[in-house]
Amino acid sequence: MIHPAHKMTPLMPAASQKLTEFSLDIYRKSASLGGQLHPTTRNGLVEFLRLTNSYYSNLIEGNYTHPVDIERAIKKDFAADPAVRHRQEEAQVHIEVQKIIAAKIDTGQIRVCTADFIRLIHRLFYERLSKDFWMVQNEETGEVQELVPGHFRQTTVKVGRHIPPAPEELNGLVDRFVEVYTPESYRGTDLLLAAAASHHRLAWIHPFLDGNGRVARLFTDFYLFCTGMDGYGLWTISRGFARLRDSYVQHLADADVPRQGDINGRGHLSQQGLDRFCRFFIETCLDQITFMASLLDIDGMTDRLRGYIELRNRKMIPGALPIKSEAYFLLREAFLVGQFARGEAARITGLGERTARQVLRRLTDEGLLVSDSPKAPVRLAFSATTASYWFPDLISR
Repeated sequence: MIHPAHKMTPLMPAASQKLTEFSLDIYRKSASLGGQLHPTTRNGLVEFLRLTNSYYSNLIEGNYTHPVDIERAIKKDFAADPAVRHRQEEAQVHIEVQKIIAAKIDTGQIRVCTADFIRLIHRLFYERLSKDFWMVQNEETGEVQELVPGHFRQTTVKVGRHIPPAPEELNGLVDRFVEVYTPESYRGTDLLLAAAASHHRLAWIHPFLDGNGRVARLFTDFYLFCTGMDGYGLWTISRGFARLRDSYVQHLADADVPRQGDINGRGHLSQQGLDRFCRFFIETCLDQITFMASLLDIDGMTDRLRGYIELRNRKMIPGALPIKSEAYFLLREAFLVGQFARGEAARITGLGERTARQVLRRLTDEGLLVSDSPKAPVRLAFSATTASYWFPDLISR
């Protein structure tokens, strides 16, 4: 009989100079991503990108929710249509869980790559959803079962052609997973390879009755964040997975396949399948970093801010009223310096005090500039409404 822990082998991709070179490139480019951004601007953008991360993670699951509807859900403005509301809730909770976990990591309350952390992700997600989400239909029998947030499944399941490990093997497999992939075991580019391999192996274990894909992606987000991937958060891998969803699903399935023949490694599962998945993972990382670098180019971003104001004044943006062209200078100032005092509006725009205040008021009333209080300095606000103009193709289906 095969020992449960051996069923997860091989544990890492085969050594490859190409993968190492790609990994070095990813660390270098991710670290420089957004390096010219003011910390306030960067923090605001990372906060907004949690929304896009939620959007794409749900899209992978086949649940399309317009980003504007996600923003409404954050404000507790849910649609009357139960189906739309259902998807809004999923997306809103996904964002909330990202924030909660990030805060816990920042204060040192939790460590990634522990069994408790994996359970925590699942518990935080499902305990914030209505119990309708807890009811899961067995693909094989049609029986409806109720999951328990944060608890490993107690039944055998089938996912496509993959039959995940038996319930009695889960604790041992997760313990082995934690032992193998703990970040402290790796250095340099091997950390990224471990992130790639662990993403598949956690999905392969399929520890929960439902929500395993979301848990695996959130796990990987925080694994990358906590293992020295400077710049992660300004790009996320879920966008790449969603845009290449069929390839993502196929590469996961290929790495599920048991080894066949002596030339395909010595583990229980296919070495070639794991190698291909890890290469796909790394190429996806590089693609997303390259994409975001193109959006965060300072000159390109300021040009798009100017273009946004021009489009408004040409009445080419639905629902947006014309505004003085000098509004662009206020948006640019906030983007470049992070925030500015309200009394600086006249100097920045070159307008008279009264007119400058009116333009500033328009921007704050519309939520394009925000502040912590009515008299506090203002900063740029990123939203789904302006994303298609400020960050073309960031959100797509």
